[in-house]
Amino acid sequence: MAVFGARRRTDDFVSPVHIYEPYVVGLPPLRPYLRALWSRRQFAFEMSRTTLRSQHFDTAFGQLWLVLNPLMLGVVYFLLVDILGRGRGNRGADFLAHLLGALFAYHFVSTSLSEGAKSVTRGGRLILNTAFPRLLLPIASVLTALQRFLPTLVVYAAVHVVAGVPIGFTLLWTIPILVLLTVFAAGVAMLFAVLQVYFRDMKSFLPYLLRVWLYLSPVLYHTNQVPVRLKHVISLNPLYPLLGAWSQALAGQRPSLVFLVEGTAWAAAAIVVGGLFFLSREREFAVRL
Repeated sequence: MAVFGARRRTDDFVSPVHIYEPYVVGLPPLRPYLRALWSRRQFAFEMSRTTLRSQHFDTAFGQLWLVLNPLMLGVVYFLLVDILGRGRGNRGADFLAHLLGALFAYHFVSTSLSEGAKSVTRGGRLILNTAFPRLLLPIASVLTALQRFLPTLVVYAAVHVVAGVPIGFTLLWTIPILVLLTVFAAGVAMLFAVLQVYFRDMKSFLPYLLRVWLYLSPVLYHTNQVPVRLKHVISLNPLYPLLGAWSQALAGQRPSLVFLVEGTAWAAAAIVVGGLFFLSREREFAVRL
């Protein structure tokens, strides 16, 4: 009996019967919860793999479509920007490289958000019948989006070389920036996963939000092209410093220190606020679904 009690204190989810006890300030004991979350990380990977398999990611045509879809979208945006920007200078292959690189990164974040928002409501039966850290659900959605994002880097690499964009050690900056994008995407996925439980119309609102967010992000333009009168407004966008640093690194420039600091702050704020908000509402999910 003593052994069972010891296990119960280290992992709140090992018991065949899961007893919900009051939390202090609405939050579970964070250390045991995070320990249980880490011990079940394979659960998130398997959920992500199952989702990708259901989307035919394991087939040649499925992987081809994952690449062609954002690529065709990027070409359409490039033509649109080129047509609207006539008389303002030629937009050559280097701008296409910027557009595709930023669009692929934005698509990763937006997919994480949209899939993460549905993760809890979609996992209703699992939540009602199994005891596990619910935080694994939005994390699995981010892993799915990340695995869909990685093949697009191959396409971008080809465009990068053809466009003659410099190749150097500055490209290594993309690794920590991608980590920041992933942390930020996980935070917003957790936040919107909870909002979707309480406001089911959120799924209808999200496409419009993501479209506006795209236009406010430095995807269809460079950060240095933002008019001075709008810079303070657009810089409030969390993706402005993250995608700005990402584009600078891809262009062979050292990312701005301001972008890196602001991007790190936004990523940390997103994961803390989104994670704590998710944990504070986790025990209500079974009643709300």
